[in-house]
Amino acid sequence: MIKALQIGVFLYATASMAFAQVGMRELNIDGLSVTMVYPTDAKSQTMSFGAFQLDVAQGASPKQGNNRLVVLSHGTGGSSQSDHQIASTLAKAGYIVAQPLHTGDNWKDVSKAGPESWKTRPLEISKVIDALSKDSLWNPLFDAHQVGVHGMSAGGATALTVAGAQWNMLTMIRHCGKNMDEDIGFCLNGLANDKLGQIKRRSQYTLAASTPESYLPKELKTNIGSPEDKRIKAITVTVPVAAIFTTESLARLRIPVGVVSAANDELLLPTFHSNYLLANCNNCTLLMKLNNASHFDLLGPWPASTAQSVGALQVRGGYPNPAFDPADRAKAFGLITAFFNQNLK
Repeated sequence: MIKALQIGVFLYATASMAFAQVGMRELNIDGLSVTMVYPTDAKSQTMSFGAFQLDVAQGASPKQGNNRLVVLSHGTGGSSQSDHQIASTLAKAGYIVAQPLHTGDNWKDVSKAGPESWKTRPLEISKVIDALSKDSLWNPLFDAHQVGVHGMSAGGATALTVAGAQWNMLTMIRHCGKNMDEDIGFCLNGLANDKLGQIKRRSQYTLAASTPESYLPKELKTNIGSPEDKRIKAITVTVPVAAIFTTESLARLRIPVGVVSAANDELLLPTFHSNYLLANCNNCTLLMKLNNASHFDLLGPWPASTAQSVGALQVRGGYPNPAFDPADRAKAFGLITAFFNQNLK
């Protein structure tokens, strides 16, 4: 692990020197908002995007990098700004990075967050690859048959789904019926300020978990997943939603999967998510465990005002850990970059 970390950070540092400037543009792909982050020769400057401060060359022309595309899938209620550190890390290494704002599950609109969004998110990843492959500006800059996907939290579940993993509602129900209090950050997600909603969801999980499977409706037992997008050759995930996936489908994943976990993640308890994924996936590799990281410490930048407002919405585990060293996040992102360098040939 130490050797891999040293190699990853070295590759990240040398790549950063090769492509020092980061460009950024906004696209609209059939109603889907997509932020493009990429290497450029234009000079960057610090710009304000709400509470976020990003060092970018906005609207600059992209330059040829390493001929690879990575699509980034944000977490529940997320945005491109909160994932900019990993996007810019990849861009400095020569990658074209596309960040779709998932429909109905983003910082502006969480009306479809959860299972409804889990169904549509993977389709949006493939939609982005389709559109960029046909675009006269972006198509010459990447090989559409060697694409990477990175996802954080619910974005991690998105990445796993486009790689071929399958989930079903019964798996989630059984998990939460059995582990509700331990994994309460996940099982009661979105209900921090809704006590009646918490009681209702608890009773639903308990009832369904105790009901014989033969009596449950078919839609709860049906595996859900989009067809594996064969253009995607490697994925990385940080603190992913994983308890929803069947063990069989995780074991069948054929492409390399790099995993970054957070030991102090109380929103998605590692035992039931990151560790569950690693235990059941034959092609998964633990890139780094951040010992002092909480769930949202994997986001960067993460302004204090945003961290406090988002933390207040969580049943448990929403606030940053004061003991966390941001340098560890940079190391993890260096390892992710090195993983893509190795697996996107």
